[in-house]
Amino acid sequence: MTTTLSIDGQRLWRSLMDLARIGATPKGGNCRLALTALDGQGRDLVTGWMREAGLTLRVDQVGNIFARRAGRDDTLPPVMTGSHIDTQPTGGKFDGCYGVLAGLEVMRTLNDHGVVTEAPLEVAIWTNEEGSRFVPVMMGSGVFAGKFPLETALTATDRDGKSVADELAAIGYAGTDPVGGRPVGAYFEAHIEQGPILEHEEKVVGVVTGSLGLRWYDVVVTGMEMHAGPTPMPIRRDALYATSFLLQSVVEIANANQPHGRGTVGEIHAHPGSRNVIPGQLRFTVDLRHEDEATLARMDKRWKEICAEIAKRHNVEVDVKDVQYFAPTPFDPDLVGKVRDGAARRGLAAMDIVTGAGHDAVYMASVTPTAMIFVPCKDGVSHNEIEDAKPADLEAGCNVLLDAMVARANAKQA
Repeated sequence: MTTTLSIDGQRLWRSLMDLARIGATPKGGNCRLALTALDGQGRDLVTGWMREAGLTLRVDQVGNIFARRAGRDDTLPPVMTGSHIDTQPTGGKFDGCYGVLAGLEVMRTLNDHGVVTEAPLEVAIWTNEEGSRFVPVMMGSGVFAGKFPLETALTATDRDGKSVADELAAIGYAGTDPVGGRPVGAYFEAHIEQGPILEHEEKVVGVVTGSLGLRWYDVVVTGMEMHAGPTPMPIRRDALYATSFLLQSVVEIANANQPHGRGTVGEIHAHPGSRNVIPGQLRFTVDLRHEDEATLARMDKRWKEICAEIAKRHNVEVDVKDVQYFAPTPFDPDLVGKVRDGAARRGLAAMDIVTGAGHDAVYMASVTPTAMIFVPCKDGVSHNEIEDAKPADLEAGCNVLLDAMVARANAKQA
């Protein structure tokens, strides 16, 4: 269908580098936090390119931007692609930005060759995907998909008390369109992998079949702080010692559920934090993930059983609070197939992969058929100023996006 068309890889790279100048950091990354003046400058630059490409722009009430290229039958729901351009405080040049600019490059390429698709195409720029300034994370796509109310997003504040609503107005992106509530024919998202698998396996394209489910917990282990010298070992209620078994069990649960089991303790805080006092309380976080919902449920059950066992064995209290749950999200088989077909037609080394990170695509999958395309990033490093990707890999992923979007837009079910 589009095997005679290829995107302009140099133009894609130039666009990425031009955007990266806004909020550039000393180590070569980006700090362009959501709804700051720098985010506004980035939005202005990209929307300017979109208008130059002849796209029609609309902005909704949470600041999501949609750039539309008309189809032969403009009454059909659009085939959409996109991502975000906000970054982490010490972010890279490609996370999110690649997905937006790859979508723009698809539109530019179709313009260059005078190709009109049956269904219209859209590129989305989602607001506050990173969640590094405002929560909830993946804010724009979350409201669009009906995961939380618009009011929750608009009233969210940063550490300085500034609200999303006020900051949208300050940068000129407080749109008037309703958020969501309209049909989308399909959604594709191109992204750097943010992990080491593709590079390790020497693959150019990751065909993303779905996302891992996630369970987050806050845990408090309470014993009793006592003097480290006079207190005999057998009568201690050492919260840190008991916690050490829990920390190991998190990893053991993940290892017992491979290849997609994940288990992480990301924060630990000991009280009172004195070298000659037996710790009386430990607070820590737990992150469990798996692609299969039933398996994730078994991991959850086993984790809570171990907490109860450790509490009894060590004469401590273990309080486990469930703080977040994302169900595993399988992506649409037809769209996944179109990504796989695009890689095969291009002769690109590809493999199926699941995403362990959250993306706007995970929310979009609840309202429209969805798939993702991964390309490698150097050493699997992301959310870091040294994040890097090869121009040839970015070009290859964008060509697969081009093929997949056109195939879907011209299909009868589009």
